Amino acid sequence: QVQLVESGGGLVQAGASLRLSCAPSGRSFSDYAMGWFRQGPDKEREFVAAFGWSGVTTYYSDSVKGRFTISRDNVKNTMYLQMNSLKPEDTAVYYCAASSYYCAGSGCYVASHEYDYWGKGTLVTVSS
Repeated sequence: QVQLVESGGGLVQAGASLRLSCAPSGRSFSDYAMGWFRQGPDKEREFVAAFGWSGVTTYYSDSVKGRFTISRDNVKNTMYLQMNSLKPEDTAVYYCAASSYYCAGSGCYVASHEYDYWGKGTLVTVSS
């Protein structure tokens, strides 16, 4: 069992940056593929970014590509989501997730059903 704890959310103005963190307890995140999802007001949960099993391959949604960067610190056992040039439409609860499902190639880890464990989320609010 792995527990995921997100942090780093907050209220910022459009154009600002935030960095979210996710620290799994109980297991090393190298045992999983890891990802970020978000759920905005009155919206379904959507994929944001992910690492594949290798910890090298990354996946991004088109809506954040070029603005968000997923990274990890193996020493600290922590995953990050650097969010730059934030827009009001980025307002959402951001969730960290871990997947024990192995997938290689394009289109991996973009669906929530591929993930086994979820954090409780951290709220990001971007004002215009």
